[in-house]
Amino acid sequence: MIDSQKIRADFPILNQTVNGKPLVYFDNAATSQKPQVVIDAEANYYKEINANIHRGVHTLSQLATDAYEASRYKIQQHINAKFSHEVLFTSGTTHGINLVANGFGSFLKPGDEVMVSALEHHSNIVPWQMLCEKTGAKLVVIPMNENGELILSEFERLLSEKTKMVTVNHISNALGTINPIQWMIEKAHEVGAAVLIDGAQAVPHLKPDVQDLDCDFYVFSGHKICGPTGTGILYGKEAWLNKLPPYQGGGEMIATVSFEKTTYAELPHKFEAGTPNIAGGIVLGTAIDYLNEIGFDNIAAYEHELLEYGTKKLLEIEGLKIYGTASQKTSVISFNLDGIHPYDVGTIIDKLGIAVRTGHHCAQPIMDFYQIPGTLRASFAFYNTKEEIDALVEAVKKAQMMLS
Repeated sequence: MIDSQKIRADFPILNQTVNGKPLVYFDNAATSQKPQVVIDAEANYYKEINANIHRGVHTLSQLATDAYEASRYKIQQHINAKFSHEVLFTSGTTHGINLVANGFGSFLKPGDEVMVSALEHHSNIVPWQMLCEKTGAKLVVIPMNENGELILSEFERLLSEKTKMVTVNHISNALGTINPIQWMIEKAHEVGAAVLIDGAQAVPHLKPDVQDLDCDFYVFSGHKICGPTGTGILYGKEAWLNKLPPYQGGGEMIATVSFEKTTYAELPHKFEAGTPNIAGGIVLGTAIDYLNEIGFDNIAAYEHELLEYGTKKLLEIEGLKIYGTASQKTSVISFNLDGIHPYDVGTIIDKLGIAVRTGHHCAQPIMDFYQIPGTLRASFAFYNTKEEIDALVEAVKKAQMMLS
């Protein structure tokens, strides 16, 4: 069970007022807030063991290295990767996707196909478009329906031996749709395609088991799971990571360097050029510990309760439409009011202390599908409450009255 008041006490930012009103933070799909234990861990790193890693014999360097690698091991356990060297630290989901897309440039030829879905964030569209432009491969799109679900019969029809990569999000950031990725991975593997899963919106709500999923790559960002910005993880199967060329050259990713030839380091260092975000990597482990103490089953159950409550309450507002009504969905509600631009509503409810996201949510093809400029997106986390949802509903009603 979630004790929301006890948990809220862990998050100092939630105690403030905005425009004289108590802050209601419903922009969790953009970034999560940070508990005090994470804030303290970041400060303590710089106060106590700040040093560069993997390259010093002195005590602080060894302490920092040990803490950094302990975090990698913790993340390996969390996602159930087979080896810790299959866990690469990145600056975020976008970095991880670009690393894989860049590497696939070595394997693709004209006529090959890369398959993305209509539900993707721009960061899981643009790198693949760039790759296709460079290699002559073709970008193929899995279509969606009015409920915000992928049309799986079309996915099966589009798959072929030409398909070399299928990349799809685990959960849609714009609509909250949970995709049936395990089934999709199995189907993609039947035609010999590799699969990358964008887990940025999934990891705040569930624990991915990458071995059970059998995905080839899984990427996510630290800042969406109560960790620091500028941190992320790329999981890749060992065989694939050995095949991919390095993404960046520099220190740390080498075995030997001469002007005649350079040889590359073993995994994971082959893909971790330069001095990383050491504090961020260590503190990402702290954030994962914090969430596991609460329990992902508890988080999922409570957030589902908030989703159902919020959906019911918002739909009581006349003229309000929710976009994304998939049968499998997480705690995201995208909505609009008839005849009113979402930006105008968002501006007014901000004056009442309520933070939601307005716009296309870096998912413009979804908005084009619905023929709308964007939506208001309220995304709930385990530290939110039903009382805050009530405040959102009243604020939306007030904005509707003012703008009608």
